Amino acid sequence: MPETCPHCSEKRKKREDEEFKDLMNRLKRIEGQVRGVEGMLENDAYCTDILIQVSAITSALNSFNKVLLANHMKTCVAQNIRNGNDNIIDELVVTLQKLMK
Repeated sequence: MPETCPHCSEKRKKREDEEFKDLMNRLKRIEGQVRGVEGMLENDAYCTDILIQVSAITSALNSFNKVLLANHMKTCVAQNIRNGNDNIIDELVVTLQKLMK
């Protein structure tokens, strides 16, 4: 069993293959963008060029979060509500508050 993060819940979710592949592809593209910025920095790229690439990474991360949040609401949140677990709404509110810092 992998080590658990002290900041994460102990909950797990088995994702559908399509959702998993989409999210992983997004993360791999972001990872590539970050490596590109590392290369830019190592090659003494101009500040504004790096800033623009970092802005693109930020946008990609925001897009990743939007997709993941929508999937979470359609699956985890909806299923918990159907099962009578309204505490999931409080969890969602806390999550949204953290995302909107």
